[in-house]
Amino acid sequence: MTEHRFDSIWDALEDSPGEAANMKARSGLMSAIREAVLGWKLTQAEAARRLGVSQPRMSDLLRGRIDKFSLDALMVLAGSAGLTVEWRIGKTAA
Repeated sequence: MTEHRFDSIWDALEDSPGEAANMKARSGLMSAIREAVLGWKLTQAEAARRLGVSQPRMSDLLRGRIDKFSLDALMVLAGSAGLTVEWRIGKTAA
């Protein structure tokens, strides 16, 4: 049996490098937003108002329901949370 090593869990789970990159970006954004929100020490309802979303949407975010958030939506939420997002683009190793 051959052992495969992956740089990320998303590389192992997704069907293409593009889908894996999308999931890596989404999971990174979700983690950063969650950390920022938890740092506010507000109730979910108060944090939701601050981000301009519903409380159930905030609950989905804090529970890591990644399937419920597009990359675009997470970029908007990151901005609303006062976060700056920087992208680094490069070629993959051959």
